[in-house]
Amino acid sequence: MTIDEKNTLRSVSLSGLFVLACLYTLYLGREFFLPVVLAFVLHFLLWPVVRGLAKLHIPEWLGAMIVIAVVLGGLAGLVWQLSGPVSEWIERTPELVQKLQRGMRGFKSPVAQVTQATEQVRAMTDSTPEKGRQPPVTVALKAPGFGETLFTRGWEFLFSSMVLLILLYFLLASGDLFLLKLIRVLPTLHDRKNAVQIAREIELSISRYLLTQALINAGLGACGALAFWWLGLPDPALWGLMGGLLNFIPYLGAASTIFVVSIVSAATFPTPSLMVLPPAAYFVIASVEGNFITPWVMGRRMMLNPVVIFIGLTFWGWLWGITGALLAVPLLVMLKIVCDRTESLAPVGEFLGK
Repeated sequence: MTIDEKNTLRSVSLSGLFVLACLYTLYLGREFFLPVVLAFVLHFLLWPVVRGLAKLHIPEWLGAMIVIAVVLGGLAGLVWQLSGPVSEWIERTPELVQKLQRGMRGFKSPVAQVTQATEQVRAMTDSTPEKGRQPPVTVALKAPGFGETLFTRGWEFLFSSMVLLILLYFLLASGDLFLLKLIRVLPTLHDRKNAVQIAREIELSISRYLLTQALINAGLGACGALAFWWLGLPDPALWGLMGGLLNFIPYLGAASTIFVVSIVSAATFPTPSLMVLPPAAYFVIASVEGNFITPWVMGRRMMLNPVVIFIGLTFWGWLWGITGALLAVPLLVMLKIVCDRTESLAPVGEFLGK
């Protein structure tokens, strides 16, 4: 092996170890990194509003407080309105389980027969234990109780929420402070111009994408709620809102909504012909939205490879859960913009695009 080959192998090995170390750090430190990344993404969405208030002679620190207060007020009102239906469905969970069990009884009998036959064969093939032989000792590990888990997760959620809100406020109130500092430390004029272009393009792309997607999802949720109401599904507004929120996760959001609506429909309607109507109606609505409306409205605003989007959803969902799946597309958009504006990373940007 030549010296150049050894250097190449060493470089590849070190790069691989560095990537694994970064992934390991992101996974272990998700309680810290997740609210920080989410704060930066929300900053790109809300900063144009704060800038618009600044043009009305409202200071940035006050505009940031107003915007965050309006967002929190809207979320609080939404949670208050939906708390009643959600509590009712949680209380009805045992009833729903019983209805589903009765509905699946016809499918269980063949499976039960196969299971019984398998148990009989296994009992016939098992050897008889020797006399005096002590049965094996089984050690059961006690899982943490519901109260302990709720207390621990509650404090983690509260800490992450406080970090998110405080960091988001400082980002909105500081304006272009970080961009100006970044420009000062860059050595050449070309790098400074490139940094400004990247920052502005990321801000414009993320804000347009999130705002456009929010409007599309609102329309999807409204259409779903109307379809559920027309078909007689209880609490249609709740399921329509759920569909609109989950649709921020491409591909998986619509599938999850159809799955939940199928369970509710199966537990609500007495006949299979009626059970299939609500999920089928939402499938048609989501298909029209995903294949016609969103591509036509988005246009060239999100020129990402569908395969890359799916891989990104899977990766960030595995790394950071549901919130990671929600952040997958904005993170891919930012990565593509940086790669397109950086000459050495242009092949990566080409790979990420359509």
